[in-house]
Amino acid sequence: MASSTAINHPLYASLSPKLSLSNSSDRLQPPAAVSLRSSSSVSPSYVELTWTANSGLTAAVARARVATRSRICASSAAQVMDTETGVSGAPTPTIVEVDLGDRSYPIYIGSGLLDQPELLQRHVHGKRVLIVTNTTVAPLYLDKVVEALTKGNPNVLVDSVILPDGEKYKNMETLMKVFDKAIESRLDRRCTFVALGGGVIGDMCGFAAAAFLRGVNFIQIPTTVMAQVDSSVGGKTGINHPLGKNLIGAFYQPQCVLIDTGTLNTLPDRELASGLAEVVKYGLIRDAEFFEWQEKNMKALMARDPSALAYAIKRSCENKAEVVSLDEKESGLRATLNLGHTFGHAIETGFGYGQWLHGEAVAAGTVMAVDMSYRLGWIDDSIVNRVRSILEQANLPTAPPDTMTVEMFKSVMAVDKKVADGLLRLILLKGPLGNCVFTGDYDRKALDETLRSFCKS
Repeated sequence: MASSTAINHPLYASLSPKLSLSNSSDRLQPPAAVSLRSSSSVSPSYVELTWTANSGLTAAVARARVATRSRICASSAAQVMDTETGVSGAPTPTIVEVDLGDRSYPIYIGSGLLDQPELLQRHVHGKRVLIVTNTTVAPLYLDKVVEALTKGNPNVLVDSVILPDGEKYKNMETLMKVFDKAIESRLDRRCTFVALGGGVIGDMCGFAAAAFLRGVNFIQIPTTVMAQVDSSVGGKTGINHPLGKNLIGAFYQPQCVLIDTGTLNTLPDRELASGLAEVVKYGLIRDAEFFEWQEKNMKALMARDPSALAYAIKRSCENKAEVVSLDEKESGLRATLNLGHTFGHAIETGFGYGQWLHGEAVAAGTVMAVDMSYRLGWIDDSIVNRVRSILEQANLPTAPPDTMTVEMFKSVMAVDKKVADGLLRLILLKGPLGNCVFTGDYDRKALDETLRSFCKS
């Protein structure tokens, strides 16, 4: 699909001038940024808030370790999956908890978890369940999930709605199919929605659950690397708009996230690589040790080594859980998880939803963000080279499509969710590996130079 269809939308003419991405002497000052640092003189859960004007949010801050009920910690690959078995003889899953007070929930990680009905059933509160899935995943796992929800539990009635597969269907028209099925099935406020699929299904099902009857329970069962390491965790839900990705949605937390790593056996190679873009992100912004592990194990990840994949999923979930626990609704700290996404979302919107997978666009966007960071003098060239190298190892693109122009990037970035008071804030690397900033305080010339260097016009 030609990208000009979205970019030439008549609303762009009125939207784009609100944000100038070129250098300007009368630019508004960036909003104050919040920094968090832990204190060793108080309890482990203490966090000090310090407001500083015109400063970025550092990743040293983002690494603040707040004690959560999951006792999150870095582990070696050999420690990833708990080999103990429960009473039933099934492997005990690894559990990472997202600590949000009364909205806290567990992330279960392990192979064969869909064969353990009690894990799902303990999070179903009423007698009605609606599974939201797509045409690709339904033939593979729908029956297994229905069985997991109903085995030994005959009072539960399960309905399902099967949506078309693809990012281009992440829109209001498709979302209405979920509401249609829920209303036709006469579901009530004690029902539970179950998202079975990748990031698109998780985002749409979660948004439907947030809106149906003003909020019903929902469960995430992610079946792609992208969803397992990122989109299923943290409660971001929503749909796309022709003018921008994920501009319509809500923060709405699930009852649990059940990650059966066995579902990755049916994942296409391209989808596998796409998900690894988000794994790389965690290492770059806040976990240098994890990034170094990825450099040594990328071949194993691409070869679907079970231990390597399990560790990558677990460590990614731990990183995201820590950030979400500190900043659930993205007031500052959580925005650092969007490294490369501002450029990447522009690629997805401009090039056409679904033409590139989300992780492919994020990979190219990450290289652009790293290039800009280097132009600002915030990182050295060794980090630039390492980022390119690891993404190439993952068979991910390191530049946007040839059809993307500077003006296309600027038009879409003008309506990015991180724009505040007309100022585009970006996540950029700064300092040693594992450090980043979320800031609007940067030289606009560097952004223009990056865009020109990656675009033919």
